Amino acid sequence: MDPKSNQYADAFYENLVRGITSVSPDILGMMEQAIPREESPAAKGMLETLIKNANLARERKKGVCQSPGIPCIYVRVGREMAGIDVVKITGAAIVRATQEGYLRPSIVHPLTRKNTGNNSGPGIPNFEIELEPGLEYLETTVSFKGCGPELFNAFKTFTPESLGKNLEGFKRFVLEKVIDAGGKPCPPIGLGIGIGGQMDGAATLSRRAISTRRWDDRNPDPEMDRMEQELLAKINQLGIGPGGVGGKTTALAVKIGMAYTHTAICPVAVNFHCWVGRRAGFRFYQDGRTEVIL
Repeated sequence: MDPKSNQYADAFYENLVRGITSVSPDILGMMEQAIPREESPAAKGMLETLIKNANLARERKKGVCQSPGIPCIYVRVGREMAGIDVVKITGAAIVRATQEGYLRPSIVHPLTRKNTGNNSGPGIPNFEIELEPGLEYLETTVSFKGCGPELFNAFKTFTPESLGKNLEGFKRFVLEKVIDAGGKPCPPIGLGIGIGGQMDGAATLSRRAISTRRWDDRNPDPEMDRMEQELLAKINQLGIGPGGVGGKTTALAVKIGMAYTHTAICPVAVNFHCWVGRRAGFRFYQDGRTEVIL
């Protein structure tokens, strides 16, 4: 590889290991803030134990959770940095992290269930690459989401009528999915919602929303922000609580990604994320500098 590619490879691997062994500070901070709001000793104790686990993993540079899920990598790149083979470099880094014990081999053939042994294979990792000619850096975010919560993801194509007055049909659909999941997705959860586009677009939006945004941020779209806050409040009134033991902290965040859609439909995807928010984002500049963004 050329020197610039080598520099990027080193920076990516460093941030990859950070993402595997650390829960994002924004998420840990929200969990700490939730403890005094809980009245149940079980809920308080669960949050304290989860935070202790995360701190030990970071200090010992060990995986926070044994399940790495499917690695997802989000890339924004400008024309000047397009010569770096991001797909090859990041794929090799995930294989290396598996060989060095940071990741459990979890990737299998969908029919034979044969494990590749190194978290590689067709379609792995999952990539989303955006070319933005004006960018002067290469921005990369890697996200790991355990696949237990994937069992509860859901999709529905609404008609305008079925969305309901004041979007009650949409809100009921989201809340029913959270109720059905209960404590199984390892709450307190983050919930990504994709709305609009078509089926594939809504699913992509739901994953991106919960994987690449800070969980303590606010949506710049006022309508989406109001919906995020309303759904979060309603979810936390369900009483599922951290670890499913009951309590006020069923979810830490609801994040909505939106695309315009056809007049006849409104696709909605719901994407569950466990409390273990493992992601790392950074920008790599032409002179070799790096800037942590997540």
